Amino acid sequence: MQKPIMAVTRDETDEETELAPSHMAAATGDMPTYQIRAPTTALPQGVVMAASPGSLHSPQQLAEEATRKRELRLMKNREAAKECRRRKKEYVKCLESRVAVLEVQNKKLIEELETLKDICSPKTD
Repeated sequence: MQKPIMAVTRDETDEETELAPSHMAAATGDMPTYQIRAPTTALPQGVVMAASPGSLHSPQQLAEEATRKRELRLMKNREAAKECRRRKKEYVKCLESRVAVLEVQNKKLIEELETLKDICSPKTD
């Protein structure tokens, strides 16, 4: 079995391209080959496609963007840490409340046990 052959064409505008079946496959009976071609739709008048993000920025702009991204990341991290501390405090309060309830319950059970021991134990007078 033969692998499909990819034919790549590139136009001078470097527009986004798409894969289209090649007509050679139908003639040879092999697996279809694909040829990359430019899209048929054009951009509206006055619309310009931007080049790659790194090609339009000066080193100063890149440094400013890196600083902005770092500040945004640090701000998000501070917010996440604040939320984490809030959840931890809530969790600890819940545990403390549960401990208080269980201590009261334990105290009542110990008193009940003492009462039952007094009732059931043989009295030696």
